[in-house]
Amino acid sequence: MILVLNILWFILGGFISASLWLLAGIILAVTIIGLPWTPAAFRMAGFSAWPFGRVVEDGDRGTTSLLLNILWFVFAGWWLALQHVALAIGLAVTIIGIPFAWQHLKLALISLAPVGKSVIDVRTASLDA
Repeated sequence: MILVLNILWFILGGFISASLWLLAGIILAVTIIGLPWTPAAFRMAGFSAWPFGRVVEDGDRGTTSLLLNILWFVFAGWWLALQHVALAIGLAVTIIGIPFAWQHLKLALISLAPVGKSVIDVRTASLDA
């Protein structure tokens, strides 16, 4: 079931989200100043391509993460969040798209401050518990 949801997700906008996250990561990687944000962008690109069966957990909440997230919000986070909200609105008008719209809203919140977050596979996490 998770595979079916992920395939539908990818077709109904996941590829757009993943592409924009990848674009942000590539732009950040090209600049020396953007290198601290590159791993977070690539991590979120993978998550936004295939989100079902995985969760995002908060990690480091130190001063460095806070400062990086503030700068991220100003320069990249708001436009990534905006595209997630736009996709959520488009999907919410259909009955079948409502679960995907909720996922886009979750991704919009994550995209505001992705530094210090980690993506965990739900099946692996449940085996560790």
